Amino acid sequence: MTDISTSSRLHAIAMGLVWALLFVGLPFCVAGWESRHRPADAVPAAVAAARIRRPATPPPPVEPVQVYALERDQAVALNAAIPFSRDPNPAARPFLFSGTETDLARATDCLAAAELYEAGDDAVGEQAVAQVVLNRVRHPAFPKSVCGVVFQGQERTTGCQFTFACDGALARTPGPAAWERARQIARGALAGQVYPPVGYATHYHTDWVVPYWSDSLDKITAVGTHLFFRWRGWWGTPPAFRKNGSVGEPLIERIARFSIAHQAPTLALPGAGTPIGDSAEAIAAQARRAIGLDQIGKVVAGVRLIALADTRSFVVELPRGSKADSWPESARTFCAGRPQCRIMAWVAADAPRELPLTLANLAAMRFSYIHDIQSGLQRALWNCAITPRAAKGECMRQRVPVAAATDSADGGLAGVRRKERFETVTISPPSNAATNP
Repeated sequence: MTDISTSSRLHAIAMGLVWALLFVGLPFCVAGWESRHRPADAVPAAVAAARIRRPATPPPPVEPVQVYALERDQAVALNAAIPFSRDPNPAARPFLFSGTETDLARATDCLAAAELYEAGDDAVGEQAVAQVVLNRVRHPAFPKSVCGVVFQGQERTTGCQFTFACDGALARTPGPAAWERARQIARGALAGQVYPPVGYATHYHTDWVVPYWSDSLDKITAVGTHLFFRWRGWWGTPPAFRKNGSVGEPLIERIARFSIAHQAPTLALPGAGTPIGDSAEAIAAQARRAIGLDQIGKVVAGVRLIALADTRSFVVELPRGSKADSWPESARTFCAGRPQCRIMAWVAADAPRELPLTLANLAAMRFSYIHDIQSGLQRALWNCAITPRAAKGECMRQRVPVAAATDSADGGLAGVRRKERFETVTISPPSNAATNP
């Protein structure tokens, strides 16, 4: 019994020493291992960046873009001499747009415009541009909306953040196919698709120019002939990119020519309801709906459809009591989403009953509208003989019916078919306004 008792005590003491080593000795060993001397470059750069605290100073200033006066070859050589950063280049987090349908429609077209005018009709370049724009939306140094970022500085003649916004490039209307491809890429980016190669880049430029900021940022990658950069220090790390584009998207009239979402809000015409939603996407969806023979006599976008002259031309009746100044908005709503569209409109008392139109019908036409997205043409004209306008350029040409000529006593020339009616056209002298569609 004594031997057994002694053995049990010895076993208990041994187990106590083992547990003491586990709870006391092991932490000391770990601490010693962690505190051992290591070379400075042994700490991963990503961990070191994560340890950087947000500086007390505000975000870096965003100044108008300026470039050094260098020849192209000099600029290419100088850019090539700048090494790429060896720090990690993590992909940006997915950007999920939050806002109304109207805001989303506007953001989509602003982003598509930046892609197309900055990178051309190139899918890879467009994705890179889209990623930079969304990186900026998230960064506190830039505006808080997609359109605000894209058109930052547009009020200047030079020095805007994206050069197409102030160098006259917007005078060129994008082709329908290229525009739709750019919008598709924009929709994907706003729904969370990420272009990883550019990481958290907030700046880029072509390799044949040298902006003033190129030596103060880290060059992280190249896409084609474009070089991409991010800020150094904390302002270039992922924690700095926290803001989302949740504020309202502004209306950008400069792209309204080819963007339905950026056209002025449509006004409801008195005397008739407008069967559309209150968002740009709803307007586009309504207008893209096929208009066939079954809709003749029905109200479409606030006007009554009388006839289809062809797939792009529509004969309509204006609502009773509607104001002449409201007709263009009604026509734009009707034509929204159509690359080419022509409206010929009458009031109820003078509306034609069938096709083809007679000269009397044309003389009674109150309003006409035409747009062509490809050429950028957009024009509204009134019948100024009935609805006077201050600007002569807003007047359609006047068609005056003339009585049919009577046969002469000798019966005229045998064998010659004579026209039963002819048209006298009075053309007002052209004004400056008339030459600008």
